[in-house]
Amino acid sequence: MALAVVVTRDVTDRFRGFLSSVMLEIAPAVYVSPELNAGVRTRVWNVLSKWHAEEPRGSIVMIWRDPKETGELGIRTLGTPATKLVDIDGLWLAAKSAATDL
Repeated sequence: MALAVVVTRDVTDRFRGFLSSVMLEIAPAVYVSPELNAGVRTRVWNVLSKWHAEEPRGSIVMIWRDPKETGELGIRTLGTPATKLVDIDGLWLAAKSAATDL
């Protein structure tokens, strides 16, 4: 089991209530669990993903230690700004699309 962290920004209260029921809110919109197993982590992410698809507002980031991932860090994101994580030589880089409405 590994430490998991979820950070939310500009999401509705149902996300906060749900996350508070399974994780400790250590600061506003920052949730941690010292031993969240992979099954529970996946179920939590599935709920967050489903709700975010229904109410696409704000953003959510989940991170946890994963020896199989780049930098031994598992990362999942939802929301805006849309960010694609790219593995470049063993490092995570955030790729954002260029603004087209300037």
